[in-house]
Parts: sequence; structure tokens; C-alpha cells
Amino acid sequence: MGHDSPRATLIYQHANREADQVIADAIDKAVRAARRKPSKRKVKRVAEGNGPAAEAS
Repeated sequence: MGHDSPRATLIYQHANREADQVIADAIDKAVRAARRKPSKRKVKRVAEGNGPAAEAS
């Protein structure tokens, strides 16, 4: 990474690893929260015999 010593490289790698873990934990928390919430989207159901698949037959 262009550091003058291997020690400096290790210090920065350790700091990056910690920052990456904080980011991963935040994403995990957001995903878990989103999975708990009920969906606000309305699902449109197609009755049997209707729709593009029935027309193609």
C-alpha cells in the first residue's frame, strides 16, 4: 500500500478490518429489520386461465 514499514501497513489493515466490520454489522441490522416489517407492496394475482400464459396456449 506504499507504507514505509510493514508495521504501518498492519496498523492500517487492522483499522480497515474494524471499519469493515462496523459497516457489515449495520447492513445486517438493516436487513434483519426489513425482514421483520410486513410488506407494503400489493401483490397482483392473476386468475387461472387469464394472462399472457393462457393466451399463448
